Amino acid sequence: MLCPLAAADAEAGAADAPPALLEVADSIKTSDHGTFAKLLLQMEPEASKLSPQQQWHLRYLKAWDVAYYGDYERAGPLLDEVIAQDVDATLRFRATATSINILGIGHRYEEAFTRLDKLTSQLPQITDKRARLQGLGEAAQLLVAAGQYDLAAQYADEMLKNLPPGEGPCKGLFFKAESAYRSEKPNAREQLDQAIDRCVSVGETVYANTLRAELAVADLERGEATQAIAVLTRNYADVQHDGYQTLIAQFDAALAKAHLSLGNLAEARKHALAAVQNSIKGEYTAPLGMAYQVLYRVARKQGDLAAALAYLEQYMAADKGYLDDVSAKALAYQVVKQQVLSGRLQLDTLNKQNQILQLQQALDRKAVEASRLYIVLLLMALGFITLWIYRLKRSQLRFMWLSRLDSLTGICNRKHFIEEAETALQAAAKTRQPAALVILDLDHFKSINDTFGHAVGDHTLKHIVEACRPLLSAREVFGRLGGEEFAVLLPDCTPEQALARAEQLRAAIGALSPLESGELSVSASLGVADTHSAGYDVSELLVRADHALYRAKSEGRNRVVATWMGAAVTRVVAGASASV
Repeated sequence: MLCPLAAADAEAGAADAPPALLEVADSIKTSDHGTFAKLLLQMEPEASKLSPQQQWHLRYLKAWDVAYYGDYERAGPLLDEVIAQDVDATLRFRATATSINILGIGHRYEEAFTRLDKLTSQLPQITDKRARLQGLGEAAQLLVAAGQYDLAAQYADEMLKNLPPGEGPCKGLFFKAESAYRSEKPNAREQLDQAIDRCVSVGETVYANTLRAELAVADLERGEATQAIAVLTRNYADVQHDGYQTLIAQFDAALAKAHLSLGNLAEARKHALAAVQNSIKGEYTAPLGMAYQVLYRVARKQGDLAAALAYLEQYMAADKGYLDDVSAKALAYQVVKQQVLSGRLQLDTLNKQNQILQLQQALDRKAVEASRLYIVLLLMALGFITLWIYRLKRSQLRFMWLSRLDSLTGICNRKHFIEEAETALQAAAKTRQPAALVILDLDHFKSINDTFGHAVGDHTLKHIVEACRPLLSAREVFGRLGGEEFAVLLPDCTPEQALARAEQLRAAIGALSPLESGELSVSASLGVADTHSAGYDVSELLVRADHALYRAKSEGRNRVVATWMGAAVTRVVAGASASV
């Protein structure tokens, strides 16, 4: 059997060579991207021999290739040109599907979901199975990004039911496995392994390695860094060969984190820098945040505090940008969904009103009573629609509120905490009122998860929040920064008062009653920064409080460290940590 490139070369002398190469290129653009790129170059001099429809097909493939290499600013207009042509409706559909991907990557989520709604409404009219598969895949991908995992899995099932001739189940299984993994389904690992095997069998290495990166991160979360490195290293050359920048950054970031956990600082730094280099310019992603976090920790371990501070600030910006992006995707989905539904309901309302007017104009004396009854029914329907629109608006407001809360503890999530802290600090800056920021981190929390399980770990986090809440007023901002790390902003609080308040929080955690087993103990280390020494910038306060927290950890844990005016004040509690 000839390989795709050899097959293309064998047909090059035939009269229909350019159209044949066009189809070959389209079929291998993800499985053999290097050959695909060569075929595009090979067809360029022969483009004049193509029909208008085939010329648009070639232009679409070129736009797709530009997007593959991450040049989204150039890819968007090229795709819009294909969408605007009136030669091939199926090609318009495919270009629209690709543009949805570009809009999502470019953070234009409302526009992406609006186009997706139009795209899915066109699906019944699209008979080309390859185009349908692409449209269903883009729908599944965008819905996974927005956290709509069950709906994404339904689109993946449709992909598997409607495979084009010669197309394997790799892509459908990929999105189904992604949905299961993100929604933490019990059999997610098995689905990931199955999807990887099927994608490898048909040469779709980009899809297979994307899932391998997901598995490696999962291994890291379980403390299996050696296994993660083995998987990533074994497939690293293939990822480099495919040249997909986003995936290269994922592999390098995961390798950096794995080597850091094993103490291989040089390797960790090398891969973290590579992840930053391969991240798409201007994009905030999870791998970028992970890479900067590794660089920060490496610099701190090496004693380079100036570099550590710079990397910490970059990590915080990347992490905040990524969390903002996640919330924006979820919110955009809900907004567009409700806009579409609201639009349909409003259209129904107008239709009902029109029917009422027509009835009123056509009233006949002999049918007055019957017509009035019908009008009453129509008015009731109109009232129901109005009530439904009102409930939709309330649902949207509720969703916006929930997007600001940490789902486990019910306090502010990282994004909302920073927003609220910025607002409070701006108000304090206007009147030059003092304020302080406390970062609280549980000691040895990983051992709790490893020994007792994540369910006990989650219960411990909720237990601690319940203990701290009564000590905080409504004006004080309490949030979870991530994992076992929390933060509190204390307005109108002097440095001495902030130190005392932090000690109250530490003591409250130590005074908690035992859990079921009675074997679990927990303590907390706290770092404090204040506006007198750090100013009213929330990022600077977080950086300084984090340095103070690091000192508290390095000096023995279960203590409060506050740093201001170049001096460090430490509050140490003697004795063993209290039981929880």
